[in-house]
Amino acid sequence: MATTKKINANGTEISVLLHGNENDYICLTDMARYKDTNRTNYIIQNWMRSRSTIEYLGVWEQLHNPNFKSIEFDAFRGQAGLNSFSLTPGEWAEKTNAIGIYSKAGRYGGTYAHKDIAFNFGMWLSPTFQLYVVKEYQQLKEEQNNPLLQRWDVKRILAKANYTLHTDAIKNIIIPHLSVAKKKKGLIYATEADMLNLALFGYTAKDWEEANPELSKKLNMRDTASINELVVLSNMESLNSELIKQSMPREVRYDVLHRIAEEQLKILNEQNAEYRFKKLTNETIIKR
Repeated sequence: MATTKKINANGTEISVLLHGNENDYICLTDMARYKDTNRTNYIIQNWMRSRSTIEYLGVWEQLHNPNFKSIEFDAFRGQAGLNSFSLTPGEWAEKTNAIGIYSKAGRYGGTYAHKDIAFNFGMWLSPTFQLYVVKEYQQLKEEQNNPLLQRWDVKRILAKANYTLHTDAIKNIIIPHLSVAKKKKGLIYATEADMLNLALFGYTAKDWEEANPELSKKLNMRDTASINELVVLSNMESLNSELIKQSMPREVRYDVLHRIAEEQLKILNEQNAEYRFKKLTNETIIKR
């Protein structure tokens, strides 16, 4: 049974049906949205009007499909390129018994094509876009073939490390002490988080978003941090939770955390820890 995954090719989200082998299918409808979000069917049919496309589809079927109807294919090839010629993916599949393209209904509905054919469609749309699709698909396959990578997003793991300790300390110590209303509790969390951001990065999350309006639509400031910075941030969250329990004033905590951040980041950078961490991760994956 196929597993549906998503890739993002230069801002275009595309569904991929993974079959656990080389017969994966990519959604052409999603790819067509790169050109026009409202005329995806027209774009696909326009691609299929070309004689070179029909010939490519026919050769692919002859190589992979023993039940392909060559006579019907020859008829389409003879008409391809004419102004009066039009062909839908459904008609192609039905009349030639093709398996490379098919239409799918339901939640992830649309026109799907074998990855070979999808890459050909991507090249027709835009050579640059096709490169993004291939790159993201290959990364998806690497994650699928390496279970360790599939759930091992080191930046997100480090960003979340000690987060529970940190938020529990805020909830149990700071909020009861200030007696703030429940609706204002979120502000307390954000303030503490931004204190850590200031101590480590020198700016708040809002400052970063205002300075990076386009990038902030997809990522947050911690997503763009280095591994070394996230290691230090994890340590800071743990330390801050202890300082909160000791009722240490915010100003004092900030000075302590800022000093720790500078010291630890300097050491990690000097030791090139990020490079060695990545190397270790890759070696671990290979051994598995």
